[in-house]
Amino acid sequence: MATLIANLVGYTATLIGTFLMLPQVIKSFKTKQVRDVSFAMTILYFLNCLLWLAYGLLISAYPVIIANSVGLVVSIVQVSLKIRYS
Repeated sequence: MATLIANLVGYTATLIGTFLMLPQVIKSFKTKQVRDVSFAMTILYFLNCLLWLAYGLLISAYPVIIANSVGLVVSIVQVSLKIRYS
């Protein structure tokens, strides 16, 4: 039972962490305004996903690889929107 709870918490955290930036990306895309989006925070999220992806690849942890690949794509889109609409 403890393993089930631990897995549930872990997978929930993975989902939330992966899609953390998605609402901001959607809002930035719809409004074409990124004035209030911190460029530093966006870059930190990108670096976080990149490093976790590298770690996942090094230890062959597929959940880490998949989650951070998606997060990396989301962060690249947000960085692109920030540059384009600034």
